[in-house]
Amino acid sequence: MTSGARHPDDPAAPRLRSDAERNRGRIIAAGRSVFARDGLNASMASVAREAGVGIATILRHFPTKEELVAAVFSDRMDAYADAVAAALDDPDPWRGFTGYIETACAMQAADYGFADVLTMTFPTAKAMEKRRDEAYASMVELINRAKATGRLREDFDPSDLVLIHMANAGVVNATGDAAPDAWRRVVALIVQSLETPARGPLPPSPEHDALYKAMLRAGPAGPTAPAPDKSD
Repeated sequence: MTSGARHPDDPAAPRLRSDAERNRGRIIAAGRSVFARDGLNASMASVAREAGVGIATILRHFPTKEELVAAVFSDRMDAYADAVAAALDDPDPWRGFTGYIETACAMQAADYGFADVLTMTFPTAKAMEKRRDEAYASMVELINRAKATGRLREDFDPSDLVLIHMANAGVVNATGDAAPDAWRRVVALIVQSLETPARGPLPPSPEHDALYKAMLRAGPAGPTAPAPDKSD
């Protein structure tokens, strides 16, 4: 054993693990603040400054930006899935459907980072993507129920939800503090356009693979880094 190595029974070892856990918590909290304010275009260096740690410390805990995003927004994705479940529980499918759209768009308006998250996909964030997939499956069921009531236009496609989130994210990011409620008018215009009777047919919806590629392209590109040092 080298002189610099710690013995497993060294009382300082638990403190080191505790320090690392505190650093992780500070990084996640900083990520919430920075991404909510600046969106997912914010750099890892910005998060490091907010957390009061070095970029190397962030990369030891989160080797890629995608991993940090997944940790920061796991609770928001849970809240999003809960909103879908609440919409599905509404005895009025049309009210549940429109209420979901308004709730999800409000979540985007309240957090620039989450506005981006709903327009992107994160292939390595398995838990977050699984939660998104569960919410999507519930939304497909809700869409079918809303159509069965005769209130939702028949040519509405589940992929249109992604387009709605993309449109809302664009409005939220463009208007910012200058017109913080502009998204509400856009959402009202969208919702009213979805109700029957439809004034005319819609153009074809994007192919699933094409839309997935668009969401993948929009995702944050994480920095490359050497294998993390497990000591922090």
